[in-house]
Amino acid sequence: MRVEAKLAKLGLVLPEQKLPTDLKIPFAWVRIYGNRAFVSGTGPVHADGTYTGPFGKVPQDVSEAEAYRAARLATLNILSNLKQAIGDLDRVEAWLIARGMVNAVPGFTKTTHVMNGFSDLILELYGPEAGKHARTAPGVVATPLNLPVVIEAEVIIRTQ
Repeated sequence: MRVEAKLAKLGLVLPEQKLPTDLKIPFAWVRIYGNRAFVSGTGPVHADGTYTGPFGKVPQDVSEAEAYRAARLATLNILSNLKQAIGDLDRVEAWLIARGMVNAVPGFTKTTHVMNGFSDLILELYGPEAGKHARTAPGVVATPLNLPVVIEAEVIIRTQ
């Protein structure tokens, strides 16, 4: 089954890319180099591309379950950016690594549980062969826009 068909079957929608008007970015959301695509750090957004809450630190302002959902939404944002850059999500041959920065209070040690929102969805969409990836999930002092999680990734793509 194709990735976008799986998304539809799960009732998931790839969001638009929309930045807050006061935010300017001098970088690419996706940088393709050879057969690799490097996806810039993204956070959770609504289908219309606006950033979604709750905002703040995990678990003080954002519960662990809400942060897990935020990681899933950030994953949809990553997929949307990839689709825009490569045209077809089925061109992704392998997910190599994901780096998730969790906006956490000092001492919060369940950052890996938060990042499971990313890993669970990627494995569901791509299966164990293409979806298996390396991962880091540190807690950080702050994230852009006070998002609960920001995720970046690197994938191998099939060249056209």
